[in-house]
Amino acid sequence: MGDEPAWLRAHGRPWTRGEGRVVYDNPWIRVTEYAATAPTGQPATYGLVSYKNFAVAVLPLFDDGTTVLVGQHRFPLATYSWEIPEGGGPLADDPLASAQRELAEETGLQAAKWREVLRAELSNSVSDERAIGYLALGLSPATGAAHADDTEALELARVPFRQALDAAMAGQLTDVLTVAMLLKAYHMAREGLLAPALARAMIG
Repeated sequence: MGDEPAWLRAHGRPWTRGEGRVVYDNPWIRVTEYAATAPTGQPATYGLVSYKNFAVAVLPLFDDGTTVLVGQHRFPLATYSWEIPEGGGPLADDPLASAQRELAEETGLQAAKWREVLRAELSNSVSDERAIGYLALGLSPATGAAHADDTEALELARVPFRQALDAAMAGQLTDVLTVAMLLKAYHMAREGLLAPALARAMIG
């Protein structure tokens, strides 16, 4: 990427990893404590949370400018959260296949057209979790019934895209991938990167 602006390039020395010790491990995450050296040269102890899955996020867009949100209770912050369809896909698997599975399982939908529109690092000061976001277009009922994970009790709401975006901007939707994907889709609609009829239906 030789045409990138200079400010995007790396500056200074990187972190140096020394010996690591696994302090926790389960099927989803591993926590490793490293003896490290900071870019300043100072020694440090660094705890790294390594994820065994990609995070995949899907923004389904109907031709009438509506989308589908999934409601569920989230354990870490003890909150109820409305989000776009999301889940995890094993690192060795095709992320698109994982996204297609999540859309079908959580919403009972399939899409004729998929567009990868987002790559994100979700908490890069403490974890290596990476996310990939897709637009799902040309929606129709999926073959077979939707079935959530056996720990998930999900609710679905089909809402106007602009209503979802406004809720995110008001702080009523707080899941970071949901906010990021709604903003990315809005940007694409405004910049002529989506079909004109769909863009008009989304933003009015």
